[in-house]
Amino acid sequence: VENEWHTTGTCYGLPAVRSRRVYPKLRHDADPADVDTEEMGECNKFFKTYPRNRLAGGILVLWCTHSICLGFHTIPVAEGRNDVFSAIYTRFPTAPEIVVYDFACQLAPYCYVREARYFANTRFLIDELHARDHTRCGQACFASNAMQYDERIREVNTSAAECGNGGVGRIRKSVSYMIYEHAVIYTKVFMD
Repeated sequence: VENEWHTTGTCYGLPAVRSRRVYPKLRHDADPADVDTEEMGECNKFFKTYPRNRLAGGILVLWCTHSICLGFHTIPVAEGRNDVFSAIYTRFPTAPEIVVYDFACQLAPYCYVREARYFANTRFLIDELHARDHTRCGQACFASNAMQYDERIREVNTSAAECGNGGVGRIRKSVSYMIYEHAVIYTKVFMD
């Protein structure tokens, strides 16, 4: 399956170390998009509107803090917490200490509910660029606040993913006119 990236749309430099489990007692866990807005709490971030507006998914790219692409996978509908959760959980033997994501306020509980032991030592932080959109979220979620007290976080480039995604934007129009398999191959060549 690892070598079938051009048909699966999943291409990571890291081999899969485990499968994503299904959590049958969690409502909507098997749904492809975040449809349970009640679970998202008070956050007023725009992600709540994605499934209802039926916006396209595109690709999810994992970036390290040095703006190096660790891999990507295609997503059929709007990006959701499951995409990030699954990418990390299936590819990393040990969870990263810090995850910077623009919806980290909701990614953290999503991950902790599903794999508390695995993510026990992970801090989820909202990057500085997106923090201003999170007016109802706890201050502990903001990378800018954590930087005041944690030297390791001061060294993290919280904009690495945004810089990388800005580069990916250069192929967005071309890919939109391609058949699926060609779009995946084109994206991989661009990312390499």
